[in-house]
Amino acid sequence: MSVWQLEGLSVDAGEGRALEVVVGGPPDGVPLIFFHGTPGAAGPFDRLIQVGADRGVRHIAYSRPGYSRSDRHQGRSVASCAADVVAIADALGYDRFYCSGGSGGGPHSIACAALIPDRVIAVAAIATPAPVDAEDFDWAAGMGQENLEEFAAARAGERQLREYLEREAAAVNGATADDLLGVWRELFCESDRRVLSGAYAEHTLRQIGRSLASGIWGWLDDDLALVADWGFGLDEVAAPVHVWHGAEDQFVPVSHGEWLAGHLPKAKAELRPGAGHLSITLSSYGDILDALLED
Repeated sequence: MSVWQLEGLSVDAGEGRALEVVVGGPPDGVPLIFFHGTPGAAGPFDRLIQVGADRGVRHIAYSRPGYSRSDRHQGRSVASCAADVVAIADALGYDRFYCSGGSGGGPHSIACAALIPDRVIAVAAIATPAPVDAEDFDWAAGMGQENLEEFAAARAGERQLREYLEREAAAVNGATADDLLGVWRELFCESDRRVLSGAYAEHTLRQIGRSLASGIWGWLDDDLALVADWGFGLDEVAAPVHVWHGAEDQFVPVSHGEWLAGHLPKAKAELRPGAGHLSITLSSYGDILDALLED
């Protein structure tokens, strides 16, 4: 039986756009808006939803514009997500909620804490990149070669990024777990390689396929937003932000988590030795939710 109570829900985001939303966990649970990574689509791994359900948490996940069945919002910034989240929360009847975002979803979760502080209780930012223009910080240091190439293409402009992502999408869409480990071989640390198997590998590959169902546009717009001005300042973030990062992360090196922890006004950092980009969420999600719910 699926952990999802509502699948294929469509929420009107205005301007003729609809957002794909899925909801899982106890109907009377504490609401948590979940922001997927880049690329990605609505629907965290079922085991994470069960971890939340055990704690009375109801996950609300949506596909960012351009991914899966969510209409594209060309030119969106990271900050643009706040209006989409308000539309989703209002449609489902939630005044206040938690946020949790991983990887490329992390900056979007932080954006909500900055821009809709009356709605956001606290945030978990997991394996989250720092702003590319972060002061006194070597943004690319320790990052795997494939991500260096992707973000170099993003900074070069939309045409170059589109060409790069079209090649990447062709390589990963319909791939096996072994194929994925080969395509992104410099990004997976040992702990990430270990977890990319079984049901979690099936979920990851299925989500990649769903994320690309309408083309590369969500991925492209995510990358362009991440390397541009995010549309808010970290000093505007009033809510507590729990920064979780694996010390072995090669997608987004742990130095990013350290920098964010030092620049967010109410940061609470947990930098875990031995954990990677994927494995930190799978191994620590119960701890992440426990810390978040304390706020």
